[in-house]
Amino acid sequence: MNPSPWQTWADQVPTLCRAAVLPAPDDPAEAAVQLARAAAGTPHVVYERDGTWHFATAPAATLTAGAGWITASVAGRSHEADTGGRPVEAVAAALAALPRHGWRAFGWAAFELGHLLHADPATVGPEPLLHLVLPTVDIELTPGQAYVRASDDGALFHAGDLLTRPALSLATETAALADPEALVASGAAAYQQAVAATVADIRSGLLHKAVLSRSLPLADAPDLAATYLAGRRANTPARSYLFDLGGWQVAGFSPETVVEIDANGRIATDPLAGTRARDPDPDRNGLLGQELFADSKEVHEHALSVRLAIDELAGVCHPGSVAIEDFMAVRQRGSVQHLGSRVTGWLRADASAWLAFAALFPAITVTGVPKPAALRALRTHEPGSRGLYGGAVLMAGADGSLDAALVLRTVFRHRGQAWLRAGAGIMGQSTPAREWEETCEKLRSIAPFLRLDAPVPVAAPLTASVGAGPATDIGDRALSASPVKLGRRKVQNHKGRNR
Repeated sequence: MNPSPWQTWADQVPTLCRAAVLPAPDDPAEAAVQLARAAAGTPHVVYERDGTWHFATAPAATLTAGAGWITASVAGRSHEADTGGRPVEAVAAALAALPRHGWRAFGWAAFELGHLLHADPATVGPEPLLHLVLPTVDIELTPGQAYVRASDDGALFHAGDLLTRPALSLATETAALADPEALVASGAAAYQQAVAATVADIRSGLLHKAVLSRSLPLADAPDLAATYLAGRRANTPARSYLFDLGGWQVAGFSPETVVEIDANGRIATDPLAGTRARDPDPDRNGLLGQELFADSKEVHEHALSVRLAIDELAGVCHPGSVAIEDFMAVRQRGSVQHLGSRVTGWLRADASAWLAFAALFPAITVTGVPKPAALRALRTHEPGSRGLYGGAVLMAGADGSLDAALVLRTVFRHRGQAWLRAGAGIMGQSTPAREWEETCEKLRSIAPFLRLDAPVPVAAPLTASVGAGPATDIGDRALSASPVKLGRRKVQNHKGRNR
């Protein structure tokens, strides 16, 4: 592909040339939600990683790619090009034309990208598979402090004003579901039938494992900001996110990462496979965790996932650098606990972060083994597309870093509809009843925290005047039940510790 169109696009992307360290609320999750409220109606993203909440809004430029096309937009102009069926490479080429310092991109990858990469490219439709934004306002939130970067002084000052205001209330009272269990328990028959059919495929030798999911439509649109804050206080995620990007509105609590790549080329992936419910009693919870090690199905499922993760990393890493760290540890994630391992390596000099992402996406733990056969099984046994479920939320940096959170334990809004979704790893030893119960256990990480009736924000949205004066550089659902109309109960807002 001729690089000159990308360079023309990249040259018009404004730099984040204004910066300040400002006071912020002690609770960075609350501060992030306050900023998201102020950005309502404009693209924005909250992304939590390793104790820091990133907030970005007012995109200066976007990259959107489908199976055979990519559109790069900036300053009111768009350039479209053919990708030759390689959208990830096209996105990487566009980002490579940007300066090697200062920028950060946020976005998402849809699950159907996996069919293009590993299974049946001809089955992938015209929908976008990748969407990234380069913001003009980028804020890092830690307790009591915000590091703000912006493309002009106006956005910088406005961010400071919002951060020092009294907390923007989510409402004196927030509507919650009266009976979350009624939602969680809906649609059992269809899912258990699909599990039985998948087990038959596995026993006939078509594949070893498939992660089959089910969708729960919501009749009432959730208030995503309030849901995020309530859910984050009760969950223990590897990553969390709240965003309105590319037509998707999402709030979620990811239990694992698809891939983590730092500026030095260190790469890691964290497969979680094997599940038990969590119990509030520590002794009982410990016994449930120990059950995982005694369950041959759970151990076998986890071992298959780790083996494939090793194989996938070996294809992009220096020979001999791939290693397993923290093998089969029990990870506490919201309403459930999992067997988890960490597989690491060193990226080859000729392999980019985006090449590694393409090798690992979609995560083994939302597809199956072998990945191509599992993807075909999911297309057979899950009617419709998954969209962002099982996809990734992305944060990429100018230093070559890439962080991709697996989209699970998430509430979705898209094209006027809203839903939850959860799945379970199906093996030859699986029983429909147990796999159904596992999906219920996972849904309890999100369903009890759904909040409705969002208040109207009063703060002006954060925007930047792209092209302002010179400055100094500072370096759709599947296996779904009918929408469930649920009663509501009022819950008083209260502050709690993030966990």
